[in-house]
Order: sequence, then structure tokens, then C-alpha cells
Amino acid sequence: MVGYDPKADDRSISKLEVAVSGSVSGLVTRALISPLDVIKIRFQLQIERLSHRDPSAKYHGILQAGRQILREEGPTAFWKGHIPAQLLSIGYGAVQFLSFEMLTELVHRAGVHRARDFSVHFVCGGLSACVATLAVHPVDVLRTRFAAQGEPKVYKTLRAAVATMYRTEGPLVFYKGLNPTLIAIFPYAGFQFSFYNSLKHVYEWVTPAEGKKNGNLKNLLCGSGAGVISKTLTYPLDLFKKRLQVGGFEQARASFGQVRSYRGLLDCARQVLREEGVPGFFKGLSPSLLKAALSTGLVFFWYEFFCNLFHRVREADS
Repeated sequence: MVGYDPKADDRSISKLEVAVSGSVSGLVTRALISPLDVIKIRFQLQIERLSHRDPSAKYHGILQAGRQILREEGPTAFWKGHIPAQLLSIGYGAVQFLSFEMLTELVHRAGVHRARDFSVHFVCGGLSACVATLAVHPVDVLRTRFAAQGEPKVYKTLRAAVATMYRTEGPLVFYKGLNPTLIAIFPYAGFQFSFYNSLKHVYEWVTPAEGKKNGNLKNLLCGSGAGVISKTLTYPLDLFKKRLQVGGFEQARASFGQVRSYRGLLDCARQVLREEGVPGFFKGLSPSLLKAALSTGLVFFWYEFFCNLFHRVREADS
């Protein structure tokens, strides 16, 4: 069960076990969906249209991009920035799920709203994601830089990247894109948690009694649905975040096509609208939706799996 449930006190696990479950679910999921994440970031950063009719466009489709990256950079390119990405996933998963558990329990103890309400899960999910984002945003910037660079590499190692970025751009470089990230992550995570809970209720309602025994399938499907809905509703802000995070990194982007500099969130939105039109706000949406379905479904699936595992181990020991 995701979040505090007063009716399941007998199945509760410790806060440490909640954090570990969140970390492991993030770790496993990140390893599986990294190739889609790399393709999504390449799409988001491309100024040219994602169309084969544009001769200057480097990428124009998921399969074409996958083949081209494989041919030009080799299979390891799909896991570029994987170490900072894993650090991001482990830290983010632990902080987010632990914060969500504590916030929903706090709401229940305060007696203001029911802990399982849609609105409670939306607000607590958004706040927990903001806390997690503040904790791991520097790692997210590093992950984006590694995934965005082509050949020859600007950053050879994680340590070199940190040193170079700090020396040339100052400490605030590690919080580039923070404003659109926080603006985007609050509704995105809020919708994830609230729709996940709601879709589970819908699943229970439409599924025959014999089909309800497969809880793992329910968690996977409902998580995937929540991911697709959430990503579609908040996608433009994710694109702005990626564009801002690679500011000052233009030399490594030259081989991919045109590059732009943005003075902030509003300037980024205006330039994208003026040069790329409304479709520019949704560049990379198709791999993003595929990634969101897989990643959100797998995160909730593995989180619930490990929480149940901890509970079964505790029962066996008692």
C-alpha cells in the first residue's frame, strides 16, 4: 500500500523499510528505462522539428534515433550518465516515498481529511516530490549533461564533470532548471500518487473476483496509467527544465544541430513558441509517455513488492 492507511496498521512497516523500498524500486526501474530516457532527452533538446521532412533534423523518431545513437556512439550511449542517474533514482525514491508516507500519516493524525482522499494524495505527493527534488537536483543536472553530450565527450568522469562545472559556471549551475522542475514536479507527482490510488479503486470495481488475486498486475497497470496521465498533463514544463539545464553547455550540443540560450523559464517558453510553435512544447512526448508508463508502473510495482516482502519477513520472524 502506497501512503499511510489507517485500516492497515497491522501491515505497517518501518520508516527505514519504506525508504529502502523506495530506493530499490528506483534503482531497478532506472536500469531498465535508461535507453528511453536518453532518447527523450535528445528529442527535448533538439531545436529542429522531429520530422524526416526536415533535412537538418538529426532525430525524427524513436526507432530512427535508437539506431543512429547505436551506430554513432555504441550501445553504452543508452546508459550515458547512468551513475548520476542511479544516484538520482536511489536518493529520490527514498526521500519521496518516505516523505509521502509521513505526510499522509500527518494528515490522518491531524484529522483534517481522510488520508486516502484524491486531494490528500495529490498535495502530499506533490510536496514529497518537491522535497526529494531539492535533495537530488544537482545529480539530475549532472545526469542531463552526461546524457546530452555527444562525441567527443566534454566530461569524461563524474568527478571531472563536477569540478569543471563548478569552476566554469559556479555553484548555482547545480540548480539550473530548478524553478520549472519544482513547478512541474508538484502536479506531476501529485497526479501520479492520486491517480494511482484512484485507478486501483477502478480496477477493483471492474475486475471479477478471481482477477483481484493478482495484486502485482494491478499495481503495474495502475502505475502505468497514472504515469501516462501525469506526464501528458505536465509535459511542457519538463521540456523547459531540460532546455534550461544544458544552458552554458552549447559547445557539446553543436553536433546535434542548432543550440539556443535562454534567460529563464518565461524566455524559454517564448522562444520555443516563436521558433517551434505549439508542437515544440511536446517534443519527445512519445518516448516520454512510453517511459512514463514503464517507469511509473515499475516504480509502484517494485515499491509495493518490496514493502510486502518486508512485511512477510517480519511476520515470519514474529
